[in-house]
Amino acid sequence: MAMDWDKLRIFHAVAEAGSFTHAGETLNLSQSAVSRQISALEDSLGTPLFHRHARGLILTEQGELLYRTAHDVFAKLAMTEAALSESKDRPKGPLKITAPVAFGSTWLTPRMGSFIDRYPDIQVSLLLDETELDLGMREADVAIRTSPPRQPDLVQRHLVTLSLHLYASRQYIQEHGAPQSTADLEKHRMVVFGDYGRAPTPSVNWLLEIAGQSGRPRPNVFTVNSVYAILRAVESGIGIGALPDYMVGESVALERVLPELAGPPVDAYFVYPEELRHSKRIAVFRDYLVARVAETRF
Repeated sequence: MAMDWDKLRIFHAVAEAGSFTHAGETLNLSQSAVSRQISALEDSLGTPLFHRHARGLILTEQGELLYRTAHDVFAKLAMTEAALSESKDRPKGPLKITAPVAFGSTWLTPRMGSFIDRYPDIQVSLLLDETELDLGMREADVAIRTSPPRQPDLVQRHLVTLSLHLYASRQYIQEHGAPQSTADLEKHRMVVFGDYGRAPTPSVNWLLEIAGQSGRPRPNVFTVNSVYAILRAVESGIGIGALPDYMVGESVALERVLPELAGPPVDAYFVYPEELRHSKRIAVFRDYLVARVAETRF
């Protein structure tokens, strides 16, 4: 029995959306038309694909198996379609980029405008997330990561080494003074990455280690699960924080404290699937990124 591609496409949309109604909106079909197509597919396969209940749809075990296969097939088809759509002269098509929240929001996003102007036929989307999206399954086309990729079949290029130092606002220093040694840090409020969620780098809380407070109750520590939020907290005078130098930039509100101390360097990588090695969209974005990195003092 040959599987009907239209029904498979509708099944995939329903599995993604979790309801006939939402899938119908995506597919521009009525809820009843979507439901009929799914019922016909279940009849042809001789097995139910969804448990139906008042709050929506849940895949059956057989439905889960079909969904995983269909998702892989449609991801590969989308990649092939994008590759075929690229003309010989101009890169074109979708380009989905994922990056850590802090790097993506403070450094990358402000530099995307000229890339979009230069390549108007590339549709750029930026996903900022601390988790490693699956490039092999096309959750994104390319990634900027602050650790070497663990997935196989990924091409990686070292992009830049990030330097980190301790910073406090001028307001905080005026009110509380600046630490003169690491021993002084215990007397100061500190802003660190919280013990929840995925940390952007393994050594994100090196400030606590040098202050001798790692693994101890920390009454004078404010925690937040975002490096960008650490920057804003330090700017507002809450306390001392460890920040990448590129995030601080030319800020007149912040001063480096204990300037002889540097955090563990963080390497950033440009990563993409092996099968996109010859994509023009990837190549022009890689070259653009390398040029912008060369202009920045990290």
